[in-house]
Amino acid sequence: MELVTFLIDFILHVDKHLEVFVQTYGAWVYALLFVIIFVETGLVVMPFLPGDSLLFVVGALCGAGLMDIRLAMGLLVVAAILGDQVNYSIGRYFGHKVFHWEDSRWFNRRAFDQAHQFYETYGGITIILARFMPFIRTFAPFVAGVAEMTRSKFTAYNVVGALIWVVGLTAAGYWFGNLPWVQANLSKIIWAMILIPGVVVLFGAWKARRKAAAA
Repeated sequence: MELVTFLIDFILHVDKHLEVFVQTYGAWVYALLFVIIFVETGLVVMPFLPGDSLLFVVGALCGAGLMDIRLAMGLLVVAAILGDQVNYSIGRYFGHKVFHWEDSRWFNRRAFDQAHQFYETYGGITIILARFMPFIRTFAPFVAGVAEMTRSKFTAYNVVGALIWVVGLTAAGYWFGNLPWVQANLSKIIWAMILIPGVVVLFGAWKARRKAAAA
């Protein structure tokens, strides 16, 4: 329970926690951030870490002169790429295992083929857009691996998505994170970063289900 309370507090007040960490441990903050981004994108069991808000706050700290923007961006882009690549590889490994099961209680070959075709056709844009969706960005590369999306195609979109996600949000924090209005409403902005993409995903899933039911 204490761990859950700490994680919630860290997510909602990531700016304060990171600022204290920088002041206490200095350059070690880059290692901490690398681990957080890598774990969130690389381990399917850790989808709740604050990726979007973390990048925004990192940009704000860079704008305030507490961190180096180029070093932060470079390390976090690498962490995001490696995380998705590991997640994809884990999914690919288990997908290859279940491939031999054929139809069973736990594996449906037709569903597998459909997932594979979907990721071959729309996987690129899915991987990029998933970067901006909490929870979804953790599961998308894993599912791409299970569906055996072509590795070269996944890697290309993984790199593009990581660059857009990390550079975009960090730059936004750098330019806007220290504005008085943003500072005064940062907790609300963090909540919005968490809830709005989730609502969009749920609405899309509901709409797709209705369409499938009607068909």
